[in-house]
Amino acid sequence: MGRFLLGRAATLALVLFGASVLIFIIVRALPGDPAIAMMTSNATPAEIEAMRRAIGLHLPLWQQYAVWVGSALTGDLGRSFMYSTGVSGLIADRFPVTLHVSLMALAIALMIAVPAGVFSATNKGGAVDHFWRVFAMIGISMPVFWQGLLMIMLFAVTLGWLPPGGYQPPSAGIGTTTAHVILPAICLGTAYAATITRMLRSSMLDVLGREHIAVARAHGVREATIIWNDALRNALIPTLTAAGFSFGYLLAGAVLTEVIFNLPGMGRLLYESILSRDYPLVQGLVLLNVAVFVMINFAMDALYAILDPRIRR
Repeated sequence: MGRFLLGRAATLALVLFGASVLIFIIVRALPGDPAIAMMTSNATPAEIEAMRRAIGLHLPLWQQYAVWVGSALTGDLGRSFMYSTGVSGLIADRFPVTLHVSLMALAIALMIAVPAGVFSATNKGGAVDHFWRVFAMIGISMPVFWQGLLMIMLFAVTLGWLPPGGYQPPSAGIGTTTAHVILPAICLGTAYAATITRMLRSSMLDVLGREHIAVARAHGVREATIIWNDALRNALIPTLTAAGFSFGYLLAGAVLTEVIFNLPGMGRLLYESILSRDYPLVQGLVLLNVAVFVMINFAMDALYAILDPRIRR
């Protein structure tokens, strides 16, 4: 088990290194000059060049990359051009908001997807199966930003039950903070619930058709035990993949959702940093997103090895 996890960690470290190179190159390829964006419209070429030197853009690309990576290894992701403060501090301020919404959205997704996938698979071809398949198709097809706007129109503008946006921390009270994050959490949760439902249904149908399930039924094992213990456990591996990557996308910051609901999270911060061509902030946020996916991938590998001993061998 230890050798398996060590090998996976080494592979993911190489992935993270390659991603850092791509991030640096792609960000530098964005149109526009940050120095010009930071200056006033009547700035002279000499003033613009001075600004470029002040923020390190006059250095060769390889040297800029070396400085950035060397600082990132110590936890310093640079200084934001737009906010004139450390990128690490900005991310630390915005990350709790995204984490709060992501955890609630994942909880909603799993609460919908697990029973929906199981009941759909065990009632193949029936009314329950058709209902959840239609739900999954609608959830996958509907754009998140459109769903968010519809929810704001219905629950905030028409009914007035919930605030249309903004964020209140947990210190403001459970009721207040829940009222502000429930709409974006439902918006994101239902979208990812559709994907997880389809994955779990497919996995459950595959497992329920295997020989050991037929043997268990022949020996008189209760159907509920077969479904919720034997079949569900074997169907969880591909489902964990879908749930893990869904959580990774959520933590990476659902950009459109955070912009629509005016949430001060990482997704909105990334949106603003791209518009302002804030190289250090864009690089730091995207690198963090990649690191989140790498860590989730590593956690998924560990869970796979626990659930199925054949994988670690």
